[in-house]
Amino acid sequence: MSSVFKTIDKVKPAYDLTYKIVMFLCKLLLIADIAITAMSVTGRYVSFVPDPSWSEEVVLTLMSYMAVLSAALSIRRGAHIRMTAFDRYLPKSLVKGLDILADVAVLLLALVMIVVGWSYATGIGSKGTYVSMPWLSRFWMYFPVPLAGLAMFIFELEAIYNHIKDICLKEG
Repeated sequence: MSSVFKTIDKVKPAYDLTYKIVMFLCKLLLIADIAITAMSVTGRYVSFVPDPSWSEEVVLTLMSYMAVLSAALSIRRGAHIRMTAFDRYLPKSLVKGLDILADVAVLLLALVMIVVGWSYATGIGSKGTYVSMPWLSRFWMYFPVPLAGLAMFIFELEAIYNHIKDICLKEG
């Protein structure tokens, strides 16, 4: 059984790379968000600094990307919101089972986010444009949902695998 886990553990670098890519993307989005907001606010008070009409819509879109992608990152670190108040009073095997159940529920949520989010992005999103940027599709406003769903799905697969590995290696 241990050799099976050693073989599957070779995929860990792919999870690490996915995490690094999503984290890097969040950092870029934060930098862009701060820069655009700073330019917009400065432009209101300093005449030679531009205050573009698109800044508010872009900042809100970037924030939506960061919100859902950072939630996906928290899954990998086990830092997402969860109820642990009764964990010390319950048998360890029950707690582990409940953790797996919660991870399966989040995995299903990730699938819903991918399917429904993509449907919205390509459906509703592709039919509209940003008010201040009529050349830019609203697809980009809906795209964070399926993108984060994909990241969540990947990180949940790893979390479920780690739970199963932990259970099997402790029993073996």
